[in-house]
Amino acid sequence: MMNYFLSLPAPVSELLARLKQAGFSAYAVGGCVRDSLLGLEPHDWDICTSALPGQMKEAFSGYHTVETGLKHGTLTVVIEHVPYEVTTFRVDGDYTDHRHPDSVIFVDDLTKDLARRDFTVNAMAWSPENGLQDPFGGRQDLSAKIIRCVGEPEQRFDEDALRVLRALRFAAVYDFDIEPDTARALRKMAPDLKRIAGERIREELLKLLCGKAAGRILREYPEVLAEIIPEIRPMIGYDQHNHHHSYDLWEHTVRGIEGVPADPVLRLTMLLHDTGKPVVCTTDEKGEAHYKGHPKVSEEIAYRTAEVLHLDNAFRDRLCTLVRHHDTPLRTENGEINTDRSFLLRRLNKFGEEDLRALFLIHRSDRIATGYTTAERENIRLNERMNALDALLAGQPCFTLKDLAVNGRDLTALGLKGKAVGDALQMLLEAVMDGKTENDKDILLDYLNKELSD
Repeated sequence: MMNYFLSLPAPVSELLARLKQAGFSAYAVGGCVRDSLLGLEPHDWDICTSALPGQMKEAFSGYHTVETGLKHGTLTVVIEHVPYEVTTFRVDGDYTDHRHPDSVIFVDDLTKDLARRDFTVNAMAWSPENGLQDPFGGRQDLSAKIIRCVGEPEQRFDEDALRVLRALRFAAVYDFDIEPDTARALRKMAPDLKRIAGERIREELLKLLCGKAAGRILREYPEVLAEIIPEIRPMIGYDQHNHHHSYDLWEHTVRGIEGVPADPVLRLTMLLHDTGKPVVCTTDEKGEAHYKGHPKVSEEIAYRTAEVLHLDNAFRDRLCTLVRHHDTPLRTENGEINTDRSFLLRRLNKFGEEDLRALFLIHRSDRIATGYTTAERENIRLNERMNALDALLAGQPCFTLKDLAVNGRDLTALGLKGKAVGDALQMLLEAVMDGKTENDKDILLDYLNKELSD
């Protein structure tokens, strides 16, 4: 077999050498080998070894170590603030919780250790002395761009149902196909995803959505995603019966996802933005479907999804805002792109710069995904909006109360109290945004006096 050379970071070479000097075999293993063979920079480096946990502790006695999972054979060695997991060769017992092995048995056989891993592309190891160890054909599957389970697919997914989603994630991120037997098994075992903690689902789902082949995988496996977010199921093949849409609801959704940057909030927003449509659908006498109120229902679904996925509050709140307002008009009454100063300032006041720019991107993608406009046309519209916003912000305009040249103390000094202070500040802010007065303290106070005297 051809020997592949991996360039190891100095700390990894150091740890492998230390284990070898102590009389043990040791290899870089798993994702770091996979990514290295793909020409990618590994995010982290894991090591497997024939050394038992106690022997590892002795071999690394001069290092900063953390006993993260010593019962299961894992010791974390920290070098220059970077953690490296070192794990004893092992075979796993039963997975009665469909997540963790009930027990592990330490072995001195690398192949037995690799046999317990999820996919062939993750079941490779490498050392400077022995080169690439690939007993399950992972290198060949990398070349063929295939995700394939090690051994019996149903058994692999039964051990840890998260592997169902991991298979889709790897296929989406690397633009790989899923081997037919593996695909059949993951479809069958997908309902077991309900057993998996939301935070584990979250990490895989967001990576999947941001993968370069996310659209293809979502088209091929929508029923798997529906096990995580049940509201997806009615969307699959759903005819929108609306002259503004040429695609079914799921295809529109997938195209919407493909049309925004690979940012987790934007991609999840597009996944959920129309989930409320089947709930609110009504049909007129001509057979045309209407979806009045669907953004609000979609927001409610987004909130529930955020709870299931254990999203942090900031992510959840931003997601819900973008879903709720994905359909908020950004045009004038006659349909023209609205780049009016007052309009943009009021939108900045409502959403802030980051979310307003996100809504511009969402609107572009949502419109293209109808099938009734072109990317070229919408790109021109997007550029008009972004350029107008850039020009406006360059002048450091006032669009929030904290930007206003007067504050509550100034108005209290005029004799205003309680709610009247807040109302007056809001009135002044709106007057500034509408160009009725300048954002200057004396001018604002004079303007307020005139308003109060009328």
